Amino acid sequence: MGGAKVYTDSLKTHVAELWKTHRGLIFGLATGAVVRLIAPLLQHKSCDPAVVVVDETGKFVISLCSGHQGGADKLTQAIARLLNATPILTGTASTLGLPAVDILGNPFGWQKGVGNWTEVSAAVARNEPVQVIQEAGSTLWQSTASFQKSSLTLETTPNTPAIYITPHPCQCLTPHIPSIHWHPRVLWLGIGCERGTSRELIKSAITQVCQEYQFAEQAIAGIATIDLKADEVGLVELCRDCNFPLRTFSADVLRSVTVPNPSKIVDAEVGTPSVAEAAALCAAKAQNLLVAKQIFRAAEFQGAVTVAIAQAEQEYTGRAGRLLLVGIGPGQLDQITPAAQAAIASADAVIGYSLYIDLVAPLLQPHQIIEALPITQERQRAQRAISLAQWGLTVAVISSGDIGIYGMAGLVLEELLLQGWDGKTPNVEVFPGITAMQAAAARLGAPLMHDFCAISLSDLLTPWEVIEKRLHAAAQADFVTALYNPRSQTRIQQLTSAIEIFLQYRHPQTPVAVVRSAYRQDEQITLTTLEKVLDVPVDMLTTVLIGNQSTRTQGDWMITPRGYNAVLP
Repeated sequence: MGGAKVYTDSLKTHVAELWKTHRGLIFGLATGAVVRLIAPLLQHKSCDPAVVVVDETGKFVISLCSGHQGGADKLTQAIARLLNATPILTGTASTLGLPAVDILGNPFGWQKGVGNWTEVSAAVARNEPVQVIQEAGSTLWQSTASFQKSSLTLETTPNTPAIYITPHPCQCLTPHIPSIHWHPRVLWLGIGCERGTSRELIKSAITQVCQEYQFAEQAIAGIATIDLKADEVGLVELCRDCNFPLRTFSADVLRSVTVPNPSKIVDAEVGTPSVAEAAALCAAKAQNLLVAKQIFRAAEFQGAVTVAIAQAEQEYTGRAGRLLLVGIGPGQLDQITPAAQAAIASADAVIGYSLYIDLVAPLLQPHQIIEALPITQERQRAQRAISLAQWGLTVAVISSGDIGIYGMAGLVLEELLLQGWDGKTPNVEVFPGITAMQAAAARLGAPLMHDFCAISLSDLLTPWEVIEKRLHAAAQADFVTALYNPRSQTRIQQLTSAIEIFLQYRHPQTPVAVVRSAYRQDEQITLTTLEKVLDVPVDMLTTVLIGNQSTRTQGDWMITPRGYNAVLP
């Protein structure tokens, strides 16, 4: 087997080695055998790899271990889609579509705090009332199907298990009532320090400020300072060790910020009257400080440090966002490529025209953010998707057919370029789909066997004079031609004009196919001729295929010879 690695020691020993280095293991063994293999290796669901079992016939895929936090449930569903198998998920949240509270904040980069996670998870699984007290962070999770289906409430309810989403530490006021804490990373710490200040003093100062003002260190988004400190060893080491981003601002930018405690001494030293306070406000894009500057020195540490805190409206996710531009083909699930299906199912957010969202509904997950926008809001869809991806989410943008052919891919990429995209961040991946033209052709047989072209009759973005010129060229050159967007409620003359143009160059009996909603339940296919095509009902869900001089029909089939046989009967 090409690419396969063969183990020579015992399977037990081999699995033990893989356990240390892999995020997921897929077994083609009996479930009992897998259980015995992994039992001695299990530590905690927060660190164990995903374990998935596929039965010998490939009909069932079982999520055995680390379903939520390890991602076994997602892996199981992905494998099941590829094998056309049945996924077996036994976790209550997964099977009932309820929120998994232990991964609720993962898409937004929230950090886990203290709490009785098992008890609160059990309450959610039993669909018992659980109150949510959210003081910071995104509320997008509240729009998900899992939240809507659950008994989570945003109202304060006495003696009820609680989920705190807050920048503050433990707020559990009733010890016997289970609660958990998620900490959105919304706190930006402005830091000013003397040259050579130690990492230890900076860390100690941060801890002291957070304790004094009741902030959880897990809620820290990052560190902000003046650009002169970009190479300050203590700051750089702290950011590296704590996985904090270090954002720096020029003296001119910091000088423009109004702060409560400006310093003439600092101004004389670095060219701005404030470093810590101004940097915190700049990084957080805030108007006011939560904590004005605090100055720290310690006899046992070198240097001095100043700390100020501001809170951002939007949390720092710490994730690299992705844009998945997905073509869903005609809309029937078995016509969507496996890669496109996996992209849709794996996304944090799915954005598309409402009809397309409905078509892929079986692929959508209860925890996903689903945003369906009207057909006229293509630019808003693109801008929204880019905004979420720049924030750090994985966003799937869906279009029918191929997303790069009269779809959303071009618009998304145009918007990115207008925003100064570097071609790398956010990462963009395009998933092709079966076009309306291909789907129509497949239903007809082989009308596109020779040279062909596609022309959209919509003049919303392209002047009619340009479209008209292209129609003349296609008709005169004897291309088989697919007409997209042939007619809308307000745009009815364009198809008539197009047919009149083709009649100037082609015989009235030229075969024409009118295909509406190919591969969908309301599919309609009509074979007619160029002189009679205007008698057939046509709308925006229709593709019109005009044959060339060689195109023939036979019963329900439409064929364009390529020339293998000199003469067709």
